[in-house]
Amino acid sequence: MKRRNFITNTAIGATSAATLAACNQTTTPVNHEGGSSLPEIEWRMATSWPLSLDTIYGGATTTCDRVREMTDGRFDITPYPGGEIVGGLEVFDAVQNGAVECGHSASYYYIGKNPALAFGTAVPFGLTAQQQNAWLYHGGGLEAMRKIYAEFNIINFPAGNTGAQMGGWFKREINTPEDLKGLKMRIPGLGGKVMERLGVNAQALPGGEIFVALDRGAIDAAEWVGPYDDEKLGLYKAAKFYYYPGWWEPGPTLDVFVNQEAWDKLPKEYQEILQTATYEANINMLAKYDALNRDALQTLQEEHGVQLRAYSQDILQAAQTAAFELYEENASNDATFKEVYEPWKEFRDRIYFWNSINDLSIASFIAENK
Repeated sequence: MKRRNFITNTAIGATSAATLAACNQTTTPVNHEGGSSLPEIEWRMATSWPLSLDTIYGGATTTCDRVREMTDGRFDITPYPGGEIVGGLEVFDAVQNGAVECGHSASYYYIGKNPALAFGTAVPFGLTAQQQNAWLYHGGGLEAMRKIYAEFNIINFPAGNTGAQMGGWFKREINTPEDLKGLKMRIPGLGGKVMERLGVNAQALPGGEIFVALDRGAIDAAEWVGPYDDEKLGLYKAAKFYYYPGWWEPGPTLDVFVNQEAWDKLPKEYQEILQTATYEANINMLAKYDALNRDALQTLQEEHGVQLRAYSQDILQAAQTAAFELYEENASNDATFKEVYEPWKEFRDRIYFWNSINDLSIASFIAENK
């Protein structure tokens, strides 16, 4: 999808100046315990999500609500759905340029700027949600991603995870890698690059545009998140074959992007509060999706006639081979990608070994003996 030239350089400069100036305004300072005085600050948060998708959009609202509550309303961030300030795939640029102070989006939408940004969200056959959190918070992942974001005048904070996603909606059955060739499919990030190697015409579309494209035949297949969101988007009305697993997104992280200059102007207390709010959003989104998806899947099958299908082992093997060939090629050609990929791969190998001992063994037993 072509990115709109949504704002002129003049408008960016004017907006940035106005918003950053607002950060410096202090009205009626309140003396808190300890003698500190905190200013009233108003920010705008652009997002990539339709308002109707309450759980993924909830990563933004949880963050904003908690910041407001923890500052007694003195630090007020207002979230906006995708398309209201800028398009769903234009959040990164808006934050980078200061058109808005912050945004909520997925880093892998912006791999055209730097392919290594994919690791900040998810890569094919990568990390589960809990493994992703372990890598980000305690495996050097967040430091690696922030080094990349710093090049774009942004600091990022994990603020949501959908959990392992579904494998997409297809208008016809897909049984072999040959069946994928020639399909037009909505799929972003490195998952899209892998699909291209399997013969798919991959396209990146924001969530609000997927149903129309699928329904009108502009695309033959589409992936979004999982049963709860996919039902809300009405994707079952345009395609009946629902595949799993979403091998390209086993645990995708969503981020709050913050303009670096705006961040630097915040009082230390507000920085800590915003960071704490994103922790809560990160945990809450995953928990909510896990609570909602099972019932939504049952509804899709029983009330809407959706046909659940597993990807064949042939497709999974072909995709995994193509994925790691892509990673190795990118690492050979891009020093930044290599700097993230090699320690990430080592972390992946170690944590999968551990989780095969603890999580997988008990989950497999229960699944087979329930």
